[in-house]
Amino acid sequence: MERKHQKVSRRKFIGTGGTVLGATLAAPVFGTPAILKFWGKPTSYFKGVQIGVITYSFRSMPDQSAEATLQYIIDCGMNATELMGDPAESYAGKPDNPVDRRAFFQFIRKERNGEMLTENEKKEKAEMQNAMEAYNMEVAKWRLGVSMDKFKEVKKMFDAAGVHIYAFKPNAFGKDNSDAEIDYGMKAAKTLGASHVTLEHPNDDAHTLRLGKLAKKNKMYVAYHGHEQQTPTFWDTALAQSKYNAMNIDIGHYVAAGNIDPLGILKEKHDRILSMHVKDRQTPAHGKGNLPWGSGDTPIPDILQLMRDNQYKFPATVELEYEIPDGSDAVQEVKKCLEYCHKALEA
Repeated sequence: MERKHQKVSRRKFIGTGGTVLGATLAAPVFGTPAILKFWGKPTSYFKGVQIGVITYSFRSMPDQSAEATLQYIIDCGMNATELMGDPAESYAGKPDNPVDRRAFFQFIRKERNGEMLTENEKKEKAEMQNAMEAYNMEVAKWRLGVSMDKFKEVKKMFDAAGVHIYAFKPNAFGKDNSDAEIDYGMKAAKTLGASHVTLEHPNDDAHTLRLGKLAKKNKMYVAYHGHEQQTPTFWDTALAQSKYNAMNIDIGHYVAAGNIDPLGILKEKHDRILSMHVKDRQTPAHGKGNLPWGSGDTPIPDILQLMRDNQYKFPATVELEYEIPDGSDAVQEVKKCLEYCHKALEA
């Protein structure tokens, strides 16, 4: 790819995207009844490319309810989302979690990054793990008896706001989850209107085979997410096991893993990608940092333009993981990411 062109184009998106996006949202819209139906509601569908947001991006916001989460999405100007499990499941009556999941996953992330936990941190993590296992058993029991009526209400609420739920990510598809729980997760996803569920790739061929079979039974696709273990062949076994197994590629992590051709894998496997996470990470040579968009090494404009020019139908999902600046919040930063995408697609 032409690095010089990328560097120039990436810089010019910063600082100008907001004006363009604001003008687009404020401009009169003339078109089909389908467009008029959502007049006055947010849109993040530009030049044939759907930009969405994973609600994990709002994890730092004070209210994690379904109603507040929907408002964050609207305030960003988005009309599509990958919905994490908690907002919908909490709305449906899931028992409250006694474990501080944010603190627990900070330990997990620290270990994933190769950092050593202190003895106190190891002890605290073990205590959290035990409490989490007990809580998961309580949730499993709840899931087997819950009605889908509340999930229908969530869909109705999102639909009324003009926001489409294209993917659902509850913590229900792991190796320790029963087939009944997995069925529940897929049924809930279908009720919410999602085309696929997402989960971290389990690095277990037997489990991806199992999930592929249950996906076929439920007619619900399973898209596997990856971090720095992603390679051009990372998903091949799962994809060969079932047509219901698919990809939820993270193009930022893909660059941070040292893969030199992020556009290449999109060209090769676009027909098996159901959604793509977008963030701006550096290459290993530059430190693998997770940075504000336009300052890392991930060729986001080139990627979005490839999707536009080749009419790829999978959504590009904003995942906010860089440090939020003082005086800002997750909603404001996701809005900046959306503006960056819009400017890229207008270029």
